[in-house]
Amino acid sequence: MDLKISGKVTEILETQSGESKNGPWKKRDFILETGGEYPKKVCITQWGDQIETNSVQKGSAITAFIDIQSREYNGRWYTDVKAWKIENEGGQTGSDSSSPQASSKPVPPSIDFSDIDDGDDGLPF
Repeated sequence: MDLKISGKVTEILETQSGESKNGPWKKRDFILETGGEYPKKVCITQWGDQIETNSVQKGSAITAFIDIQSREYNGRWYTDVKAWKIENEGGQTGSDSSSPQASSKPVPPSIDFSDIDDGDDGLPF
């Protein structure tokens, strides 16, 4: 099953890097805002070579193909949304397209968040 989410890149966070037992690593997060009546902001992570291969630009309209993974640490759960492929509006992959018109069109969301339980989970948001 391919998961994907479409929207406009509103922010690109600073690239982080480090060294692990498996060698050097780097990651970069960006914020994608979905379209529609109730837009959502989603933090998406790119790892390693994906940062250059599937470059994103602030203000561009994209579709991110993603994997969602949760992990437990000290009794708490953390969820990552990792992009493995990026398509600019118009179907081009990576940094091949940087059309200024692409960012001005509204993009409908590919993921429907309305089914998520809004119960009290103790989080402030």
